[in-house]
Amino acid sequence: MILYGIPTCDTCKKAIKALEAAGHDVTFRDVRADPLSEAEIDKIVMEFGDRVVNKQSTTYRGFNEFLKASEPEAQIAAQPAVMKRPVIESEGKWFLGWDEAVQSALM
Repeated sequence: MILYGIPTCDTCKKAIKALEAAGHDVTFRDVRADPLSEAEIDKIVMEFGDRVVNKQSTTYRGFNEFLKASEPEAQIAAQPAVMKRPVIESEGKWFLGWDEAVQSALM
């Protein structure tokens, strides 16, 4: 199981703690320190579409108009922190966020 996020994200911390407590072996991928490849970004955007971009974030609000109008792939490539977190890949299935539906599917 791979959890994509940033180390300062409280939601990512909660997800890792809960998943590990449930017996999962979680590999954390810091998308700032270890940026996603173009293929990885494409795969995530193909899975979630533009829902993967957190348009409420200060990172997104700081984008210029050109970047706001760009495709999600370009936004994530420019600023990985704009991605909603966590993105979790487990046994070929993808999950976005840490809501009740994701928790029940993974716990």
